[in-house]
Amino acid sequence: MGYQQPVVNTSPEVSDEVRKTTCYMCACRCGINVHMKGGKVAYIEGNRDHPVNKGVLCAKGSSGIMQHNAPSRLRAPMRRVGPRGSGEFEEISWDEALEVAVAWLKPLREQAPEKLAFFTGRDQSQSFTGFWALQFGTPNYAAHGGFCSVNMAAGGIYTMGGSFWEFGQPDWDHTKLLMLFGVAEDHDSNPIKMGLGKIKARGARVIGVNPIRTGYNAVADDWVGITPGTDGLFILSLVHELLKAGRVDLDYLARFTNAPCLVNAAEGAEKGLLLRDDDGKPLVIDRATGRPAPFDRPGVRPDLGATLDRDGATHRTVFQLMVEKYLSPDYAPEAVADRCGVPAARIRAIAAELARVAFDEAFEIEREWTDFRGEKHARMIGRPVSFHAMRGISAHANGFQTCRALHTLQIVLGTVEVPGGFRFKPPYPKPVSAHPKPHAGVTPGQPLDGPHLGYVTGPDDLLLREDGSAARIDKAYTWENPMSAHGLMHMLISNAHAGDPYRIDTLFLYMANMSWNSSMNTRGVIDMLTDTDESGEYVIPRIIYSDAYSSEMVAYADLILPDTTYLERHDCISLLDRPICEADAAADSIRWPVVDPDRDVRPFQSVMIDLGARLGLPAFVNEDGSPKWKDYADYIVNHERKPGIGPLIGFRGKNGDKVGRGEPNPDQLDRYIENGGFFEAHIPPHAAYYKPWNAAYQDWAVALGLYDSPQPYIFDLYSEPLRRFQLAAEGHGDRQPPDHLRQRILDTMDPLATWYEPDQTGNEGYTITALTQRPMAMYHSWGSQNAWLRQLHGRNPLYVSSKIMREAGLKDGDWARVTSPHGSIIVPVMEMAALNDNTVWTWNAIGKRKGAWALTPDAPEATKGFLLNHIINELLPRRGDGLRWANSDPITGQAAWFDLKVRIEKAANPEERTECDPAFPPIKSPVGTGPKELRWKVGR
Repeated sequence: MGYQQPVVNTSPEVSDEVRKTTCYMCACRCGINVHMKGGKVAYIEGNRDHPVNKGVLCAKGSSGIMQHNAPSRLRAPMRRVGPRGSGEFEEISWDEALEVAVAWLKPLREQAPEKLAFFTGRDQSQSFTGFWALQFGTPNYAAHGGFCSVNMAAGGIYTMGGSFWEFGQPDWDHTKLLMLFGVAEDHDSNPIKMGLGKIKARGARVIGVNPIRTGYNAVADDWVGITPGTDGLFILSLVHELLKAGRVDLDYLARFTNAPCLVNAAEGAEKGLLLRDDDGKPLVIDRATGRPAPFDRPGVRPDLGATLDRDGATHRTVFQLMVEKYLSPDYAPEAVADRCGVPAARIRAIAAELARVAFDEAFEIEREWTDFRGEKHARMIGRPVSFHAMRGISAHANGFQTCRALHTLQIVLGTVEVPGGFRFKPPYPKPVSAHPKPHAGVTPGQPLDGPHLGYVTGPDDLLLREDGSAARIDKAYTWENPMSAHGLMHMLISNAHAGDPYRIDTLFLYMANMSWNSSMNTRGVIDMLTDTDESGEYVIPRIIYSDAYSSEMVAYADLILPDTTYLERHDCISLLDRPICEADAAADSIRWPVVDPDRDVRPFQSVMIDLGARLGLPAFVNEDGSPKWKDYADYIVNHERKPGIGPLIGFRGKNGDKVGRGEPNPDQLDRYIENGGFFEAHIPPHAAYYKPWNAAYQDWAVALGLYDSPQPYIFDLYSEPLRRFQLAAEGHGDRQPPDHLRQRILDTMDPLATWYEPDQTGNEGYTITALTQRPMAMYHSWGSQNAWLRQLHGRNPLYVSSKIMREAGLKDGDWARVTSPHGSIIVPVMEMAALNDNTVWTWNAIGKRKGAWALTPDAPEATKGFLLNHIINELLPRRGDGLRWANSDPITGQAAWFDLKVRIEKAANPEERTECDPAFPPIKSPVGTGPKELRWKVGR
């Protein structure tokens, strides 16, 4: 009898319809195909036609189906009826919820708009939320960047007009050596994985610099297990070696940077600033004439080594100051090796390899282009070395200068905006002068006098009130953190609680889990949110919160405005915000409701449109007072930031045939949907490289609406804005810093990239650095309720180096007490050999509070998962000077998460321990607890 093979359908019907939209499970913003069956989501896969991921989709993106169906989704607007933190709410209608919000907010707008603090998490619509806050008139608006990445963004903008992350990428097609610094595994993961695969397939080498060897560093050809917080010192030692060997791109430096610009050496209020002509243009010495000339004059050949004797002083170039600073023995490999944890010989070898690939493997592309001086070039010179960096080098108190140091390294090699190097993504590059300056001018009943966030160029741009106190509740743009381009979200609640610089009335948060993993000092923040004054009233009187899920923050709000999931709403990934561009194209995208909500929830942006109209905010109403837009989709199509410029660049004009500039097209969103949810405008080949100096790129950018006029500029290896703050600290100018900050400004705000020890180094008895990283399978805390992703990361041990394990007498599975100057936690440990000897780390935001996210009280996230946040404080330990300094970068105010110093010891009575400490009491969730098994069937 023959064997009968069973009949199996190997190609079952996945769906009866495919709807193309944009993923929301991390910052990649990949294109996805959402397969539908019977009107329900059945399956999610990558969109092969999408420019970001080209069909690739990670575990997070595929698991979006579980995010959409999560039991923790909020179901209706709610008003608190019990004490804050009790989780006791009553459901109310949307009309009632909006009436309550208007009743709270309208008097503030009419009398004291600054008493509203409106802060958002990583919501990806900051151009819209900032616009709303500006119209309300409050100066107190920012998003999550202040506790995440402002050092990276600001360090790049102030040095070269753009940065890593969403602003640029390696030239994956041509690079032969890629060096990664502190790259998180959850951000931009699909493009990075695709890029790594591409370069490794053709034999390119990858060097990973990170205290921890996981993810990208695990597949790197060479791993540098650096001591946390010393990246800048290591980088400047590489610069030292390159200068010492004469392996720098002198022609590139002379043409495209301020290295040949003359620095004023005369004593007085302008010492250290660049010499300028009568039109304000920096001066160089022309090698052909030996005379001063503006840097951009046609035909000028800037001389890097020239001097100018004038007014009794010898003025030297920026390049000479760089050589003097970086050739100092202080930056020699032997001088930095012990602090960096990298042997001197290895530092020299890496420097030599960078130089070898950049110069000995240089190549040319036969492609004509014209620079901003009008000079024509027959070819483009390629230097196939590229760099990529992220939060790992940014979240330190020296992170701003470390980011600048890395850009300095790129620039001296001549590897920025050339074939094989780092390339900007539109709308970048943009010089500092092309960005707005921050504003805080409040007039009751009127919009703010300008954008909240921006880039200062000196003390005159600080946001200070007449008495010298901060104009913003987070103290952004003050002498304490002058260049805080993203605000200081981590200082928001503590400042509001202290009434310093003033009291607020209403705290309005969106997607910002400030009572748990988004705060330093978690226990302290919870106490601040629930603290009452002598009369029994809450110190922070009102809290409005919007989120799609029952996070830890929900319990501490007074009014809940429930958001939809990303598959149920319109979103706009705009060039006005954080676009999805590639180096060869400008691109943007949308999300749209592929399914309708099955709960009484509304898209947050549409709620803000409604609320803006009810409050009568000028840009949200017509002349007769009627709403200008019916919802966010209407806003996306019809809002114009300036004539012809709107949130989306594609299908503009009445007929949808214009790109970038054009009047609104009523069918624009339908055209995007037909096109797969995105639009792409390719850069002409002759404009693809040398973007800051390429006349063709500048003209293309103007035509697209990125600039109003060409904005060519040179890179600022020497930063005048930093020097202006130093001049003030030296006593020059009308605006003077407090005396206790003068020396700190002089020490940290060096106009040349520098390095200094972070503030927490040397806390007595606390010598081990404790870090967090985000795994590829999670993004921030968004996967907390995702049934599929929880199976990958449902708990998190503390990973401890082999050296520390031996010294503390620990073995895998033991419980350890980890103590900082702020407090202690007790957590399970595991040994990790591929880790810097003096470092411990864990996955970020895995630990959850019992009752949140619809998790059961015994969920592993709530018992075996933990946060390092419990032992971090927004203020540094007392130092004997009578002051509590912020745990932040002193230049930008970025939260210094990765400066945490601890000690570790084996916990007592481990056999009695079943869960991590501290163990907070459960939160009562308005959505209850999810089912033990999450199942549903779509279709037949």
